[in-house]
Amino acid sequence: MSDVIRPYRSYVYAYPHKTAYRPLPERPELVALWAGEPKDALSLYAHIPFCEVRCGFCNLFTRIGAPDELTGRYLDALDRQATAVREALGNEAPVRFATAAFGGGTPTFLTADELERLCDIAEKRTGVDLRAVPLSVETSPATATADRLAVLAERGATRLSIGVQSFVDAEARAAVRPQRRADVEAALGRIRDTGVPVLNIDLIYGIDGQTERSWRSSLDAALAWRPEELYLYPLYVRPLTGLGRISPADRRRADREWDEQRLRLYRHGRDHLLAHGYEQVSMRMFRRADAPPLGPDDHACQTDGMIGLGCGARSYTSALHYSFDYAVDMREIRSIIDSYTETTDFSRVEVGRWVDAGEARRRHLLQSLLQAEGMPVAGYEERFGSSPFADFPEELGRFESFGWLDPEAPEGLLRLSPEGLSYSDGLGPELFSPSVRAAMAAYEPK
Repeated sequence: MSDVIRPYRSYVYAYPHKTAYRPLPERPELVALWAGEPKDALSLYAHIPFCEVRCGFCNLFTRIGAPDELTGRYLDALDRQATAVREALGNEAPVRFATAAFGGGTPTFLTADELERLCDIAEKRTGVDLRAVPLSVETSPATATADRLAVLAERGATRLSIGVQSFVDAEARAAVRPQRRADVEAALGRIRDTGVPVLNIDLIYGIDGQTERSWRSSLDAALAWRPEELYLYPLYVRPLTGLGRISPADRRRADREWDEQRLRLYRHGRDHLLAHGYEQVSMRMFRRADAPPLGPDDHACQTDGMIGLGCGARSYTSALHYSFDYAVDMREIRSIIDSYTETTDFSRVEVGRWVDAGEARRRHLLQSLLQAEGMPVAGYEERFGSSPFADFPEELGRFESFGWLDPEAPEGLLRLSPEGLSYSDGLGPELFSPSVRAAMAAYEPK
């Protein structure tokens, strides 16, 4: 465990981290993995790994463009995979989906007709009723066209999330995100015209040249649209990304001044949103107090019963988290996508990580503690038959000594203080198990 916990180490949105996944020699069958699993509140996630451009900070599994009818072949493979998954779920117990999401990449890179097909695959192959569950879809300023958005609205989308990152053109260029504010505003207008009930806007702080004044300018520009949700992301410079290639990333990651800048901007943004009627859900997520809670939030990324479709998606059972191979380098991503489109048998799992009882405890603590509402201790004790204070005495003791646990939390609730929440990206990795840390350290980026 680190002697000093820095505030920006790793964005913990899933545990175990995907860089801890490895090829599974036994190639377990989906039928066996899902046998006995609860299937009455599944989550569906479909991954579309295409973008019109790749931002300088992006380390997601996505490629630029899709030549030679690649999107059609990708949807063909998605159809085959969805069919195999539905067969594996069986019919012995009721199969019901509680949430659905399309992410990427940029799902709206697909044409309107292809989005119709994506929705058909989700409904006809897996059985999810997209109009009856919360459906969240990611988009971008360049691809949020009226015809695409109309399809999503008609098919039941309840939440549209757009990555703006900055309303200041110079900051967008510094983040290697080519866009103009006028185009962003036009896209937001088209999204509002759909009547979809939840708009989410993503913003990034810590960009080169960004000041509290320019940060507030972006916040105010976003607030002008009265979004139901806002996500505030700290900038990271990762290996193999555009920024990682052109900037002194090692120096920046070790730069205390950059940490202080990001913390300062985070606190400014948090306080500004709280003053404008938003409630904090996690370090990143803010929801307007009067907004309908229709879209999946950070919590949904952590639940068991996750069905992931597409070569960049993860699936979660209680015993195994699995996916396809992962890469950041564009050549590697292209190779993985090509392999996915050529796959005919999706009945077995190739890559993943087994989750034992100890990892399940860590995951439960992580997914709950990093939420602003905190974790009911009784729920943990009921699930695991032990106390989190007995299971994680060293970690929780250190968090308490740093003032990161809220001493004013109601009895029986383990909750982070505002300062603890601001250190979520440093605190979260402290709860990783030694074996997961070792696997992540051994991972070779590609």
